[in-house]
Amino acid sequence: MDSNQLPPSYRRFPKVPLDRRAYAFLLDFVTVWFLSSFFKGLIKDLVFFVVWLILRVIIVEKNKGQSLGSWCFDIKVIDLRFFRVPGLKELTKREAIVGFAAMLAMVGLNINFKNGLSMLIFITPLIMNFGFAIGDEEYNQTLHDRVSNTIVVQTKRGFSLDLRLKKLWRIIKEKIQNRQNTKQRYQNDYEDNYYDDY
Repeated sequence: MDSNQLPPSYRRFPKVPLDRRAYAFLLDFVTVWFLSSFFKGLIKDLVFFVVWLILRVIIVEKNKGQSLGSWCFDIKVIDLRFFRVPGLKELTKREAIVGFAAMLAMVGLNINFKNGLSMLIFITPLIMNFGFAIGDEEYNQTLHDRVSNTIVVQTKRGFSLDLRLKKLWRIIKEKIQNRQNTKQRYQNDYEDNYYDDY
C-alpha cells in the first residue's frame, strides 16, 4: 500500500522494528514446526498449515491481535480501515499467504543441505514475502500485510521477551567481568606477595 493512501491517524501507532517482528515470527514458526514434527509426509504439511491457522488466526482474533510470538515481543496486528483487530476473513487471507510460505520453508529446511538448491527454492517465497517489509521503510508492511490491508504495531500488552533477554545478558556479562576482575586482583596480589617474600 502506498504511504499516501494511509490515513493520517496511522502515524500515532508506534512502528515495530524489523528484528522484533522477525523474532515473533520465528517463535511462532518454531512452535508450529515442533508440533507438526510428530507427523510424517503430507500429513506433516497439513498439520503444519492447520496449526498455523489456529495459532495465527483463531488465537489472534481472540487474543486482541496477538499470537504467541507477537505477545512475547509486544506487537499486534490491526486492520488499517477500522484500526482494530482484523476479522477472521482478513486474518485468514493474511495468514494463508504467509502460512503457505512458512510451510514451504519448513519443507526446505527439512531437506537441509542435502539438496541446497531445493532448500533455497522452498525458502524463497518466505524471503520474498518479508522482503517487502525491508523495502517499506515507513510502515514495514510485508506482502501478506498489503494483501490483507493490515499493519503490525507495538503495544504495551505482552511479555517483552527480547528486553528481558537483553537485561539478563547484561547481568551475566557484568557478573563475568566482575569475576575476571576479582580473579585478576587475586592473581596480582599473589604475585606481589610472592615477590615480596624473595
